[in-house]
Amino acid sequence: MSIQNERKRREALVYHAKPKPGKIEVVPTKKYATQRDLALAYSPGVAAPCLEIEKDKNNSYKYTSKGNLVAVISNGTAVLGLGDIGPEASKPVMEGKGLLFKIFADIDVFDIEVDTKNVDEFIQTVKNIAPTFGGINLEDIKAPEAFEIERRLKEELDIPVMHDDQHGTAIISAAALLNAVELADKKIEDVKIVVSGAGAAAVSCTRLYKAFGAQADNIVMLDSKGVIRKDRENLSAEKDEFATSRTIDTLEEAMQDADVFVGLSIADIVTPEMLLSMAKNPIVFAMANPNPEIDYDLAVGTRKDLIMATGRSDHPNQVNNVLGFPFIFRGALDVRATKINEAMKMAAVRALAELAKENVPEQVNIAYGETKLGFGREYIIPKPFDSRLLTKIPPAVAKAAMESGVAQEPIEDWQRYEDELYERMGGDNKITRLLLNRAKLNPKRVVYAEADHLDVLKAAQIGHDEGLCRPILLGRKDVILELMQELEFEKTEAVEIIDPKSDECKDQVNAYAEVFWNARKRNGITLYEAQKLMRERNYYASMMVNEGDADALLSGYSRAYPTVVKPILDLIGMDKGVTRIAATNLMNTTRGPLFISDTSINIEPDSEDLAKIAYMTSRIVKMFGMEPIMAMVSYANFGSSKHDKAKKIKRAVEILHDKMPDLIVDGELQVDFALSRRMLESKFPFSKLAGRKVNTLIFPNLDAANSNYKMIKELNQTDSIGPILMGLKKPAHVLQLGASVEEMVNMTAVAVVDAQEKEKRSHTGIPH
Repeated sequence: MSIQNERKRREALVYHAKPKPGKIEVVPTKKYATQRDLALAYSPGVAAPCLEIEKDKNNSYKYTSKGNLVAVISNGTAVLGLGDIGPEASKPVMEGKGLLFKIFADIDVFDIEVDTKNVDEFIQTVKNIAPTFGGINLEDIKAPEAFEIERRLKEELDIPVMHDDQHGTAIISAAALLNAVELADKKIEDVKIVVSGAGAAAVSCTRLYKAFGAQADNIVMLDSKGVIRKDRENLSAEKDEFATSRTIDTLEEAMQDADVFVGLSIADIVTPEMLLSMAKNPIVFAMANPNPEIDYDLAVGTRKDLIMATGRSDHPNQVNNVLGFPFIFRGALDVRATKINEAMKMAAVRALAELAKENVPEQVNIAYGETKLGFGREYIIPKPFDSRLLTKIPPAVAKAAMESGVAQEPIEDWQRYEDELYERMGGDNKITRLLLNRAKLNPKRVVYAEADHLDVLKAAQIGHDEGLCRPILLGRKDVILELMQELEFEKTEAVEIIDPKSDECKDQVNAYAEVFWNARKRNGITLYEAQKLMRERNYYASMMVNEGDADALLSGYSRAYPTVVKPILDLIGMDKGVTRIAATNLMNTTRGPLFISDTSINIEPDSEDLAKIAYMTSRIVKMFGMEPIMAMVSYANFGSSKHDKAKKIKRAVEILHDKMPDLIVDGELQVDFALSRRMLESKFPFSKLAGRKVNTLIFPNLDAANSNYKMIKELNQTDSIGPILMGLKKPAHVLQLGASVEEMVNMTAVAVVDAQEKEKRSHTGIPH
């Protein structure tokens, strides 16, 4: 095992073990502070709902968490690519599945690992615990037992049951196939399909393709022995279902004139010659992971008319189960469906296929570094980061459940239901995932000015290993090298180490000093003073960015804010048209992303300053792919106070409404009114913010902004990204004193995306 692989293995182990073991936990949803609360939560108050449920079991949905609780159940017999590793060893995967349910669809999960390989015992165990749950997600159970287990549980239970290994890939790939067939100008009834693999996923995929019109006579399925033919002996019922009468034996023979190849097998079994033998506009879904049945670049280089999908996130058209299972269960739970039937799965397929044809939100384009994603050969299914999945798939599934007669609580107000789904999007750190993903698309050179501190170096290492940036490490070289050895951070060509105080850096220090002196010599700076300053790491780092030797810088982990900001202002300076820099912090709250400004720079801004801060913040919000909905915060509401401090906010709003009428901003507003749509619509329906969800707060001074963001961060354990400096000519950001490694990694991504944006604007001539 290589050093890097061993380090990643240990990193994964630490991730699962610290700060507390596991990835999910149970948290209270009711008040529990007083004796009265506890008396209601347990004895004697709990008896009342118990008796109501005794009268009618359906009341368990009214008085308990059952309606939003799914069991992820496995016996550990087919875990990922690891095989039969046992129930205990499968638990990290089941917890991971629970995490995905929660962050994508706000569904709570208990993971349950069952210690039996006996089908009857497994089924009985699940039946015995089923009253606890609103749905059952079967996971990582080997075939053919998986078919029998799912079939019987669906028949014998009155809650939704789905084996995601079977149906997840089937649903996503079926949506992709419908769109690919349309783009290839073919009909699904006519296409010849080759399926490599005969496990649970392959069988389920092929059945679903048939449900959408694919003809059995046009399908050839292969297992490890070759083509599954009707004259082969001892076929399982599933394989017999797809056995062909054609007298062919090999994949090479099957691929001749085929329209579609679906791979759920092993890597590199499809050759360019096989690809060339396929029909015009071939469709290839090479879904073996991590390495597909044919390399993506090789495939698209072989056939220019190819439509291709894989299971990988680094290629177009990723067939990813997370596009399906969270949203299918969400829709099923929300109408209390008694099962997940074919109609519901087909509705999910159609909804996914149709969503790929709709205009793509700018946030998704930004996340994937695209100018404009649109329906076509490289976009046949939606992206996992598309927030519309939660508002499109569950309603389609719920309607199908109602129409097919399995919904016990039909939805009557669909607009209200859609609003509820929007609220469920909440604060699951999607914005952070989008940010990191976007940085990876075009990594930049980031200077870490304090790289001889262990945590800073850890952040640089993660930035390097995750492909976020190309780190430039400033500090004492001997210390950095020693720490790198301790961290097993391999020195590569992409990692540069610089000590501005060393002799080997003397020429570069002098060159930078010359530039600085020429710019400031009429402002009292001598050449000697310039040389002395350039030996200081923050001046040196700022000059690197200023001169184009680096794309962005990060500093401030170990130094006071003013001492870090001064070199940045002295050397990089403000952008054209900017008269004051400012800072904003992004808070990942339970209600969703919330930007707070100005958190670091301006102590008592006036009305003009506040208007400029609001405008600069709006640019940052857009950089994150969001539409800024901004409240100018005060202790007063819309003229209720005539004090100068309230008038200052009112004047700032007037300036914004006059100069930037398209900006959605209003005030002066108290924070509770700004954050509560109900209160705002009730009391101030005339406001530009009425009916909207505010995502940005502009505070009247530094005291208020800084105190509020830190209070939110500490009281709610909220992730914070920032301070993000605004108004600078080039990307430079100041870390919080003693920032965590995770916070510095997030700020690395901010610096990279900032550099991407500034580069883009410089090429287009758009002002920064």
